[in-house]
Formats: sequence, structure tokens, C-alpha cells
Amino acid sequence: MENATLMDEYGYVSDGKVFLKGYLGNPDRQIGEVKRTEQEAIDYFKNRFKIASGKVEQLEKDVEEAQNKGSYLTKLVQLRKKLLSFDGLGDFIPLLERLEKLETVLEDLIKVNQEKNLEIKRALLEETRAVTVVGDDWQGATDQLQEIKSKWIRTGPVDKEYQEETEGAFQTLLDTFFQQRRDFFSDLNRTIADRIERYTELIAKSDMLVRMYDVEEASRQLRQIRAEWKEIGEIPVKRSAKFYKQFKRSNQRIIDKYNRVKGIVVQTYENPLVTKQREMCREAEQLARSNDIIQASERAKVLLNQWKEIRLPPRVGDKMVAERFRSACDKIFELSYLARVISRKYPAFEIRSEEDQLNIKTREMEWLIKREKADLDVTIASAQNMPPDPETERQMMGKINIQRRKITMKEKILEEFKAKMNK
Repeated sequence: MENATLMDEYGYVSDGKVFLKGYLGNPDRQIGEVKRTEQEAIDYFKNRFKIASGKVEQLEKDVEEAQNKGSYLTKLVQLRKKLLSFDGLGDFIPLLERLEKLETVLEDLIKVNQEKNLEIKRALLEETRAVTVVGDDWQGATDQLQEIKSKWIRTGPVDKEYQEETEGAFQTLLDTFFQQRRDFFSDLNRTIADRIERYTELIAKSDMLVRMYDVEEASRQLRQIRAEWKEIGEIPVKRSAKFYKQFKRSNQRIIDKYNRVKGIVVQTYENPLVTKQREMCREAEQLARSNDIIQASERAKVLLNQWKEIRLPPRVGDKMVAERFRSACDKIFELSYLARVISRKYPAFEIRSEEDQLNIKTREMEWLIKREKADLDVTIASAQNMPPDPETERQMMGKINIQRRKITMKEKILEEFKAKMNK
């Protein structure tokens, strides 16, 4: 400093180098060199000091506007470290004092937040302990724990004094629960495997009874097997349905053999509602061949409403009959719609030759199919661009399936028209 050639309030130039005067017990520090003139060098580093001042002001502003103010403590510490080594000429002491004041505010806020966080996490620990005492509802408990874990993660840190204690306690509770769950399902899987093996053995025993000569003894053993079947216990629904179907078929073979040997004639019983559905199906199929398809469609609407009013117990209805009825109604409605289109576009349709009528029907149906497919493409495109929503997706898929079913029926009718043309 004795050889300084240019002095400033906060620094000086000596031997072509720029120095910042020491402060807060720190020695003078070289911050740069003179490139052109000494005054330009001094001015340059004075301007650089404005950058440091601006960073402090920006941090204060950010903290004031932030909701989670405590998250800025690390940035403050880093900024203070940078200020102590920042190359600029100015009064750094007020800047450091402002940071020190802001640090005190942040530490007080963090302390308050950590106390709140500790209170929240202790409450979550109690909630976790209650949930982990489960009965049979492992899935429900798992869902609750996932929700608690999300709350735990969203809750900020606690004081370091309690950090290890709370985190360790929470993780231990989770580890214990999920180990117990693994053990439970492992035991359950073994139980299910044993039950499946038992069901398989009883089906095999039932199959063997069919080959017995003594039908009375076979019938007695079948009753015993049925009693054992009822005592086995539950297994997954799909496997249960498959085994029951096999067992029922095997039982029926034994019963049929017994009736045959004993000369017993079994009168088959059908639910009256199923019989009613068969009659309605036959009528719908006859209506689909009606010459007055417009009138037929009116009757089909009545049948369709009556069908919806029929409430059958599970597994009682005949799916094939239901499909035939639905297909017949679809055909009636599509033919009726085609007839209305033709009557509007061809007023003298009835007096045309049979060949002309068939050509017109074929041409109009081709046009309807083309239009229907274009509408389907639009619907699918709309569905792909819609925001995800389970209820909306369900409704949209229902609409798409209806459109596809209509197209399929129209194409089937078109094939029938073309087959007639080729005769």
C-alpha cells in the first residue's frame, strides 16, 4: 500500500495490480490487474461491486416472496462465501450484515418449522402404528400406509437431534409391516396351493367313479366327495370356476350313468324367464325377415324393452340366445333405417324391378357404411385427445363399441345383398 499509485476509499492500485482493502480482520487482497489505465481499473471493480449488492437484494426479495423461506438458508450461506472472495471494490460489511440479519430470521423460521414438522411426524408415527395392527385387510392397510408415507415425504425435516430417531422409527414400522404382509401372503399361497391340490384330487376321484360297475356304491362315494369338496375352502375365482365346471361335469356323468342303469327319466327344467327369452329371440329373428321392416322395427323396440325388464339370476341365462336376440334386433333396426333412407331418396322404389331394388339397397348400404366408418374415426380421434377421466373414458368406449357394432351389422347385411346379386 506504500507503493500505491492510486487510492480509493475501498482499494488501491499498486505495481499495476488492483487491491481491495482488508475488512473484518482480513488482509488486503488482490482482485485484478490494470489493463489500460489505473482509473479505468478502479471504476471497473466498483461496477462489479454493484453485482454483489444486486445478488444480496435479489436474495432478500426472493425470501420475502417465498412460501418456504427456510429453503433459502443454503443459498444465503453460499452467497456469503462468494462475497468474501468476490472481486469488486465497495463496502462489503453492510452486505454481510444484511445477510447475517436475514440468516437469523431464516434460522428462527426453520426452528419453528422443524418443531411443527416434528409434531406432524410424531402424529404420523402414531397413525402408522395403528394402521400396522391389521386384521385381514392387508390391501386397505397398504393403501393407508402409502398415503401416510406421501404425507411423511411432503413434511419437511425435523431438528437433527430428532432426525435419526423419527426416520428410524418410521422405517422400522414400514419394514415390519411389509415383512408381515409377505409372510401372510406366503402362508396364504401355500394354503391355496394345498386347496388346489385337494380340489384336483377330488375331481380325479369323481372321474374314477364313472368306471365303477356298482352305481349304488359310486353314488354313495360321490356324496362323500361332494361333502369333502364343500369343506376345502376358497381359492382364486378363476381357478375356482374352472375346477367347479370340471367337477360338475364329472358328477353329471356319474348321475347320468346311475339314471340310465336304474331306468330313471329326468325331466329337464328350464327357468320360465329363459323360455320367455327363447320365444322372444325366435320372434325377433322372424321379424328380421319381415317384408314390412318398418313395422317390424316398432315391434322389435317393444321386445327390446321387455327383454331389459327380465331379471335372471347369475349364470341362469343363455348367452347364445342373448347374442342371437341382440343381433336380430340390430339387423331389424339397420334394415329399417336403410328402408327410410331409400323411401326418401327413391319415391318410386316399390315399382322398380327386384334387381333394381337390390342394386339400390347395395349402393345405399355401401354409402352408409362409408359414412359410419368416417364417424367412428372422428369419435376415436376425439377420445384420444380427451383429458384422462375414468367416467368419460367409459362413456366414450361405450359409444365407440355401439358404432362398431352398427358397422359390423351393416357389413353383414351388405354381404347378404351381394350374395343375392350373384345368384
